[in-house]
Amino acid sequence: MRGDERLDAEQLAAYFTLSEVGSLLEQAVTQQLRDEGDLSPIQFKILAGLDATPGGAQRMTDIADRIVYSRSGFSYQAGQLEQRGLIARSPAKDDERSTLIHLTDAGRDLLNRVMPEHVALVKRLLFDAMPPTGMQDLQRALGPVRDRLREAPPRSARPRARQVYKKQPPEASP
Repeated sequence: MRGDERLDAEQLAAYFTLSEVGSLLEQAVTQQLRDEGDLSPIQFKILAGLDATPGGAQRMTDIADRIVYSRSGFSYQAGQLEQRGLIARSPAKDDERSTLIHLTDAGRDLLNRVMPEHVALVKRLLFDAMPPTGMQDLQRALGPVRDRLREAPPRSARPRARQVYKKQPPEASP
């Protein structure tokens, strides 16, 4: 291995710190979501994203792209939420190949029950330990990294080109 192929000590420490913080936070959040609402983190992201959307509905592919999750895995998670009555699916009016997901009243009720402890956990584990400028520093440091990673996301997370399909009238036979 060439010397320029290694991270220097500061880069390695920052990389390991970021990785460790992400893992520890994810484990704590996963446990809280399971205990409070029998939700996976992906299911929580789906519900919370829908709740934050005007009208409470989004295209399935748009949600999968936003949360960087494979479309097949997303379909499975959406099916689990639908079986529990937390979301409902319907065809999009402007694109017959697209499916919209709607947050149901039961989904909103579950979010309202889970969210207070979720917010308290994230604040306690992440934000309370930061210095006063920590949030701005973190956003300033990681925002461009996220943007670079989004330029070439994994294949399963790339946005699809949206095409609107309209039914054509059947051709007349001669």
